[in-house]
Amino acid sequence: MSIHKLLNTTEHRPWPVPEENWRYYQEWNRSVFLHWKVEMSDLQQFVPEGFEIDLFEGKPWVSLVAFTMEKIRPKYLPSFSPISNFDEINIRTYIKSKNKTGVYFLSIEGGTNWSCKIARAMSELPYRFSKMHRTQNKFVSFNSEFNDEFEIEFKTGKHIAEKTSLDKWLTERYALFQDSEKTKNEFDIHHLKWPIQEMKLKNIRVKYPRFDKLINNTPNKVQYSEGVKVIAWGKRKTPQGAS
Repeated sequence: MSIHKLLNTTEHRPWPVPEENWRYYQEWNRSVFLHWKVEMSDLQQFVPEGFEIDLFEGKPWVSLVAFTMEKIRPKYLPSFSPISNFDEINIRTYIKSKNKTGVYFLSIEGGTNWSCKIARAMSELPYRFSKMHRTQNKFVSFNSEFNDEFEIEFKTGKHIAEKTSLDKWLTERYALFQDSEKTKNEFDIHHLKWPIQEMKLKNIRVKYPRFDKLINNTPNKVQYSEGVKVIAWGKRKTPQGAS
């Protein structure tokens, strides 16, 4: 699908795409979703003031998404595969801000050191490098600094034609909110609806000591997707403490 057609396919969105020029193109491919229903008291310490935790049927959720980032590039430049293509793991929760629902990252890891440095400098997102390796049905990551370990072996199943309301709530998010030292940042994104497949876990090890009350080896829900093409806009900054 061309970028023009992607930008003009918007009937699924909860709000219009921004009028400003987009800044980045990227693809989030071969994506593994692990989701946990968590307790508000365990999650609140990780979400800064000014962001309201979003709830599904009265409960917050935290997700680990492991995927391969590909073809990331600024609008007027080509992608450069040694930097543009890398494996990524993010741990996220779901929040609301200024009448938009989006995601907030508790952690972001990338499998290429230079890609993490460039992404962190350009976006102020908390990217860090972890050693990663993946094959068609296996994804492994290790970070010695934080003693984080992730290993999953899985088998994909049939496509899900009729998504549940929870499926949509967990995946159809078109904004990202993050905090930096001086500002709260908002990023608009656009993609088509995630194509979701069933997934069966054959082996799983999730060890993130900082988040041991949030994520573990028994997720409440798992999903797989071949991926989406993504358009992203530049960050909008709000000074810390401003409403």
